[in-house]
Amino acid sequence: MTSSTELAAAYALCERIVGSQAKNFSYGIRLLPGPKRRALSAIYAFARRVDDIGDGDLPHDQKIAGLAETRRQAEHPERFPEDPVLVALADSARRYPIDLGAFGELVDGCEMDQVGTAYASWDELAVYCRNVAGSIGRLSLGVFNPPSLHTDEAKATEELADKLGLALQLTNILRDVREDLQGGRVYLPQKTLDEYGCELRLRQDGTLDPQDGRLAAVIRHEAARAEALYAEGLALLPLLDWRSRGCCGALSGIYHELLKVIAAEPEATFGRRLSLSGRTKLAVAARALRPELSDLRRGR
Repeated sequence: MTSSTELAAAYALCERIVGSQAKNFSYGIRLLPGPKRRALSAIYAFARRVDDIGDGDLPHDQKIAGLAETRRQAEHPERFPEDPVLVALADSARRYPIDLGAFGELVDGCEMDQVGTAYASWDELAVYCRNVAGSIGRLSLGVFNPPSLHTDEAKATEELADKLGLALQLTNILRDVREDLQGGRVYLPQKTLDEYGCELRLRQDGTLDPQDGRLAAVIRHEAARAEALYAEGLALLPLLDWRSRGCCGALSGIYHELLKVIAAEPEATFGRRLSLSGRTKLAVAARALRPELSDLRRGR
């Protein structure tokens, strides 16, 4: 039996993990009421654990074993009372309709990274994106807990969260083409690369070879795909309560703004990892939250 003091400490740890390792995430999560903020922090903290195993420096066999263990933990977090993150996750799942099975999809995605380094088409890549990011969207949706999640519209609502997750992950992929290639991974669909006669390669100075503008054309092509996914996925926002809408809108807005920067100047990603300034992130978050903050001032 976990005491209230132990539970509070478990949630506090999860919130510290978010604060130190999820800068973009933290811009929106602050608007949530305490219970939802803590539950979403627990989801992030455990997802971070899975990602850290997949992206870490452990030997392959140890990574596979570690990922299998996280799958087991996520299935029954209540069986690990000595683990603060799992204590918080188990409590969150009792409070909200969180589908913990979605963590299994996240593990699937991390396992895909261990055995594959390229994707033939968008359909193949979408499976990966759905695992590593769509799963987080669906987990978060359980915390947001919109009324539509308990009606005949539940499946359609989940699909919107999934689309938004795909958009966010494709934005990440376009930002990290150089870093991924340095690590031996190519996420851009081979079909798109072939369409533009592009073969990803690094120059001696570690920057991406622009190939006479062909790589920029590939990135713009995939950025347009991501833009279409945002257009679909952002239809989720009106279904959420105002605080959840502000949280989700701030996070997706920051990544959406980053996508616009990438699409406007793909070449900027060839030699460095693009990011928005803190001031820009605050401005984007403020735009997303402005209607909600107006409601708050009116006491709604």
